[in-house]
Amino acid sequence: MKRRDFLIQAGLFSTTAIASITCNTWVVRSATNKSNHQRLIVIFMRGGADGLNIVVPYTEPAYYQARPKIALAKPGQENGVLDLDGHFGLHPALAPLMPLWQQDNLAFVHACGSPDPTRSHFDAQLYMEIGIPGNQRVNEGWMNRLLSAISNKTPIQAVSVGTTKPRILNGQMPVANLARGRNASKPISLDRPQVGAAFDQLYSGSDVLSQNYRQGKITRQALMKNLAQEMEMANNGAPPPDGFVGDAQRLGKLMAKDPRIELGFMALGGWDTHVNQGSSNGNLAKSLGGLGKGLAALVQSLGPAYQNTVILVMSEFGRTLRENSNNGTDHGHGNVMWVLGGKVRGGKVYGEWPGLETAALYEKRDLAVTTDFRDVISDVLARHLSVNDTQLSKVFPSYTPKQKIALLA
Repeated sequence: MKRRDFLIQAGLFSTTAIASITCNTWVVRSATNKSNHQRLIVIFMRGGADGLNIVVPYTEPAYYQARPKIALAKPGQENGVLDLDGHFGLHPALAPLMPLWQQDNLAFVHACGSPDPTRSHFDAQLYMEIGIPGNQRVNEGWMNRLLSAISNKTPIQAVSVGTTKPRILNGQMPVANLARGRNASKPISLDRPQVGAAFDQLYSGSDVLSQNYRQGKITRQALMKNLAQEMEMANNGAPPPDGFVGDAQRLGKLMAKDPRIELGFMALGGWDTHVNQGSSNGNLAKSLGGLGKGLAALVQSLGPAYQNTVILVMSEFGRTLRENSNNGTDHGHGNVMWVLGGKVRGGKVYGEWPGLETAALYEKRDLAVTTDFRDVISDVLARHLSVNDTQLSKVFPSYTPKQKIALLA
């Protein structure tokens, strides 16, 4: 086995990282005033989540006509939605998030999404992750381009929770990966003193691979140190629970503890609800229950740092207005984006709502897109991370925001 392949399998860095990471200076910032650093976390719901059953337009007859089996009841009825503003209601499985709505820390942007018409999961996710709908030739993700705009050139500045680096973080800037669940703190071969010492000697040179090895080792050591301290405090050293709740808690506590970590990313599957989607119960409700609890845990684990954090929740497209014969929905178009954060102007559903009458539907079957997802992200980047117009043009090339949404105070 080649040295390069061994390091990839050991999890020290990915193939992309070896190809793209240049020799960056490791900058250690003061650990004081941790809560003052701005942070951005993106949660991607892979599979096309049904925004119409997440933020429900319960006053519209067309919603109930199109969904006789899976529509959610109105507020006040059994298993009904949680009223938001007299027109929209929140799925009851997301009850853990209602305190954030009531505190004006949670907002939604409805009829939001990509202008590209594709209903392919692969293509739609690609376009949202690279930030250039319709272009399949670009490999660099918009979060990596953002990192190049705000970077202090630290390999730990962006952390992705998962086994591989997602497309949204792919690019020239270094990104740290944190494994899911109990594997997050599982020792690797290079953690053994004798193996580590041998590789330290082997990669002591000035070549690019040696520099990447040393940088990757520093990144891992920083993450593992923080994780070890967290696990020791939690439940007398017992590991946190598996699943999104545990992963969200780990990410939140890492970001709260280490001000060098400014960008975070997590992806969740299971949103492709062609069959047995259900209404207040069913596959969607089960997935939303885990997501809601995980987001609440993330907010709590961030602690004071939440006041300077924005959390974006997005999915590649929505679902059809009409339910199918399998108690589910098929690939659609417009969806809903979620925005959480201490300085979010929440308690409001943003966006131009087109309605659900047939004439207003996209191709007479889907919720139309009236707000480009890049408008939402651009507003957050400008107001939250102080990204200027020149930098925004690099994050989203050849795109000028069409709406000023003013999501943040």
